[in-house]
Amino acid sequence: MPDFPRLAALAVTLDGAADDPRVLLVQRRNPPDAGLWGFPGGHVEPAETGLDAAARELAEETGVIARPRRYIDNIDVIEHAPDGTLRFHFLLAAVLCDFVSGDPVAADDALDARWVPVKDALTGALPLSAGVCATLRRAVAMRDA
Repeated sequence: MPDFPRLAALAVTLDGAADDPRVLLVQRRNPPDAGLWGFPGGHVEPAETGLDAAARELAEETGVIARPRRYIDNIDVIEHAPDGTLRFHFLLAAVLCDFVSGDPVAADDALDARWVPVKDALTGALPLSAGVCATLRRAVAMRDA
């Protein structure tokens, strides 16, 4: 049995004016969320902080450079097989990042990468992974505080 939980970091990257912010989202290529949109991210490497991992994964997955500011939340993603055995358990560290530079280009395990108006993300313009809206609302509140 693999070691669980696995630690991963998400880069919640915001840009734009406070009255019309946008968020950088990627469309996942691989299961379990293939085809859904969410925040760029991936595994935290040994001796790497969650903050550093979020910035690194963002650059690897989209080519965008951002400065990690602070943790937003921790999110458990747990899935069991029909027989009750554990398929996976990820502990995701969501990190608020400030956009620095770059145009998003899908790379690594992303099908697409783009800036999306926050209002569109929150109103269901794209099919989102679970928890994206709640995390996005927290990120916007933190950024504007």
